[in-house]
This record gives sequence, structure tokens and C-alpha cells, in this order.
Amino acid sequence: MDISYALTPFLAWLIAGVIKFLVNSIKTKQLAWRLIGYGGFPSNHSAIVSSTTVLIALKEGMSHPAFGVAITLAFIVMLDANSLRHQIGKHATVLNKLTANAENYLPLRERIGHTRLEIIAGILAGILVALVINFLWH
Repeated sequence: MDISYALTPFLAWLIAGVIKFLVNSIKTKQLAWRLIGYGGFPSNHSAIVSSTTVLIALKEGMSHPAFGVAITLAFIVMLDANSLRHQIGKHATVLNKLTANAENYLPLRERIGHTRLEIIAGILAGILVALVINFLWH
């Protein structure tokens, strides 16, 4: 196996995660360790799947069956991040308000899904990582 297929999504995840940590740290004016996870700018998931999709397109071509599988997976992940997971976050916000005074209640994580801007930023990060890895691997 060409190691670039494993390295590319890992680097996309890492770079998007570092950017997200920095953005959240700047917003909160403190190190944002507690905000690591789902949601936020940019989307790690979008960066991972788009980096893999673009790398396959560059190395194998868009007529290769793996590209079709990768782009299908990318659409599923991004639609899920923007719709289902975004709605789950809205529900968590309402539930947290309703149970704010309940004893022994641990608040639900409200930042789960992504906005379109966060997804687009993740896509751009993934594309950039794939282009750099493809360039360095040749």
C-alpha cells in the first residue's frame, strides 16, 4: 500500500484539529482543551474525507471506482455533519436549558454538528493537504 493514503487523512485530521484548537483558544482567550471534539471551525471530518477523495482523484483519476466510493462517503459525512449532528446539537441546547436546575445533571455537549462555513473550511484544508502530499510524493 502507498503510505500516502494513510498519511493524508491523518495529516488532514491533525491540521484541522490544530486550527480548530487555535481558533477556539483565540475565541475563548484561553487554551481550549475542553472544546476538543465534534463541531467547530474547521470540520475535521470534512478535512479527512475530502483529503482522501482528492488524493484518490490525483493518483488514480476520477474514473477509478475508489474515487466514486470516496466521494460518496464524503457526501454522507458532510451531510450528516450539517444536518443530523447539527440538529442534535440544537436539541442538546434545549435539553440543557430545561434541566439546568436538575440535581446531578451533566450538561450535554451542544457543539456537535457543523455549519456550512465550517464544512467548507474543512474541505479546503483537506484539499490543501492532499495537494501537498501528492506533490511531495512525486
